Amino acid sequence: MKALVTYGRNDYRFEPEYPLPECGAGDVLIKVEGCGVCAGDLKCMNGADMFWGGENQPAYVKPPVIPGHEFLGRIVQTGSGVEDFTVGDRVTADQILPCWECRFCKKGQYWMCHPHNIFGFQKENSGGMAEYMLLPAGSVIHKIPDEMPLSDALLIEPYSCSKHCVDRAQIQCDDIVVIAGAGPLGLGMVTYARLKNPAKLIVLDLRDNRLEKAKEFGADIILNPDKTDVVTEIMNLTDGYGCDVYIEATGNTDAVIQGLSMIRKLGRFVEFSVFEAPTTIDWSIIGDRKELDVLGAHLSPYCYPYVIEKIMDGTLKTDGVLTSTFPIEEWQKAFDHATGKYGDIKVAITF
Repeated sequence: MKALVTYGRNDYRFEPEYPLPECGAGDVLIKVEGCGVCAGDLKCMNGADMFWGGENQPAYVKPPVIPGHEFLGRIVQTGSGVEDFTVGDRVTADQILPCWECRFCKKGQYWMCHPHNIFGFQKENSGGMAEYMLLPAGSVIHKIPDEMPLSDALLIEPYSCSKHCVDRAQIQCDDIVVIAGAGPLGLGMVTYARLKNPAKLIVLDLRDNRLEKAKEFGADIILNPDKTDVVTEIMNLTDGYGCDVYIEATGNTDAVIQGLSMIRKLGRFVEFSVFEAPTTIDWSIIGDRKELDVLGAHLSPYCYPYVIEKIMDGTLKTDGVLTSTFPIEEWQKAFDHATGKYGDIKVAITF
């Protein structure tokens, strides 16, 4: 099969005849329909310590591996013991493959599974940037309606992550909410956060086309930090107190410092992003100065069914988020466009 294969930092290769996965007991083999290119994929390719290991963290990637965790496809084969899915079903799966044996899995917290094997990063769990992909026994698989357009189906994984992040923020109807970042995940947060009916939903981004899309998806106010002193603006809008909730979805270290400057005392700061480098802050802001609730958001537990339903019925807005698709042979162009430098929002590889 055709596949993109990661062999090391900055060592990605298109393989026209890579071995087809073998479907064993409890497994499901899919013919991939499409796979989104995530910002995490770009940072992994570029060698970020988060993936390849550094001073304070072990290596996460175990090559050789096929990247891609935003996948969907049609089942072409099922192993013995598979009862809930049949050949021809259109499916996706949570990006983590739980072990179902660690303390987290046993408590239902499968997204924090201790071995933490995520599709597209370990050689035992290759991802969706290939013609075929194996969903091993234990995968959290979800059916996708046949009538859902591919442009929408490719947003199921990022929007599920967006939902989990917004849920972590515990948005109330009187909250002033700031979402930093209006990429695919940020836009998913905007359309879902709008349903929480906050007092004000404010979105920050450096790209005006993304800000306009955020406005279309429900933002009350859009601000470009390159054109506006956003900290001062937020302070002026809140009588000098600051926003109640700040969600960081840019992966830029400046956005962390910016958020800590504009959030009010006793506010809720939710960190979602993957960073290429460590962020240095004065932690006394979190404790002694503001007594903040600092929350992390990881993956998308129990979110896929809701997102699939609400994309289908139009509750979650998707129009115009997917901007470019490329065949696997043009993966380099896909990754290049996924940087956003050509104006793209979401980019995917399709088959």
